[in-house]
Amino acid sequence: MLDIEWIRHNPASYDDALMRRDPVLVKTLGAEQILARDKRYRTQLAGQQEAQAQRRRYAEHIGDAKREKKDIDPRMTAKVETLKASLQKHEQETQKARDQLFSLLWQVPNILADDIAIGKNDDDNTLIRERGRMPDMSFAVKDHVTLGQGLGKCLDSAMAATLSGSRFTLLRGGIARLHRALGQFMLDTHITRHGYQEVAPPIIVHRAALEGTGQLPKFAEDLYRLENGQWLIPTAEVPLTNIVRERILDPSALPIRLTALTPCFRSEAGAAGKDTRGMLRQHQFDKVELVSIVHPHDSHQELDRMVTCAESILEALGLAWRVVLLCSASTGFSAHKTYDIEVWLPGQKAYREISSCSLCLDFQARRMQARMREERRDKTSKKTGFVHTLNGSGVAVGRALIAVMENYQQKDGSIIVPEALHPYMGGVTRLTPT
Repeated sequence: MLDIEWIRHNPASYDDALMRRDPVLVKTLGAEQILARDKRYRTQLAGQQEAQAQRRRYAEHIGDAKREKKDIDPRMTAKVETLKASLQKHEQETQKARDQLFSLLWQVPNILADDIAIGKNDDDNTLIRERGRMPDMSFAVKDHVTLGQGLGKCLDSAMAATLSGSRFTLLRGGIARLHRALGQFMLDTHITRHGYQEVAPPIIVHRAALEGTGQLPKFAEDLYRLENGQWLIPTAEVPLTNIVRERILDPSALPIRLTALTPCFRSEAGAAGKDTRGMLRQHQFDKVELVSIVHPHDSHQELDRMVTCAESILEALGLAWRVVLLCSASTGFSAHKTYDIEVWLPGQKAYREISSCSLCLDFQARRMQARMREERRDKTSKKTGFVHTLNGSGVAVGRALIAVMENYQQKDGSIIVPEALHPYMGGVTRLTPT
């Protein structure tokens, strides 16, 4: 959520920021609409505060009369009762006006960084760097689905469809073990090399947690809601970031760096017909998430650090990848700036996203009321400011599995296990067709 004070004092800059996102937004969420509701809210609040002040003054007069054992004017008592009823009405109207204001503010996306290109789709993203070496394959390259079938139906979409429907995959044998090894390797790398603290969070959350990170109300159709009103997480970003919800942190406790390996659930409502083959786009998938809670002065540097941490996984696995800065149309609702890491998939003959690292500034912190104490030498300040939050994939386990299968495939359909995963595979260094 954006700062309403900033919008009040910078309506033109606010509208310009919306224009960079999408010119259509100015018609429904522009400064004119926001400030009209803000004015109504502040008018109602002023009326409520005046009614409170009047009632307080009359109550003080009555209290003074009682202490001095004087007769109390019945008209004064009646006035207090009238003001009490009036105050209740003011409070209701004020709350209604506040809800109407926030119903708009919660739909406003984060402001984009100045260096983000204005674009219409992923073709307009900015290439930052390319790393690693593509494998030299002198044979007919197979995709991960064909490879999985050749390994004795170790990758079984048909059985998964029988159990759960489309966009699910059942893994068996060596592929299931390789999938598990990848997740454990990623966790260990981020904990031991990069200083993240491992967390095992709930994967079912309340609505407020999804509102705090910006998935709700905008993306409700992409989420799974349970019958009791709770939700399955689309990413561990949700529970990890909400750990600092409604807290006031000491600056000395920052940065807070958290990581978790969890299943994630997405309905993929907006992806009909896309990536229906194999594991590229699933309703359920595992992902190692990275979350940082930092001082505002350090957030841009932390974003670069997070991207490097995610890249280290692909480097250790010996894969080829590239980093792109997302354009305006591709940058997520809560993000100020996002770098995607795309891994080379020989079976697709294309780079595909495997990690997305985003800086949200104080956008999520305002929604969650996550604050830090203002720094002063005497350490007596009661003033607070909002922390900055970041999140990133470190990385998506399923897509890493696809990348390893396709990049390490051999002519006979076997798959070499990358050396970095040997400690997690119980001595298995090659998956052989059966």
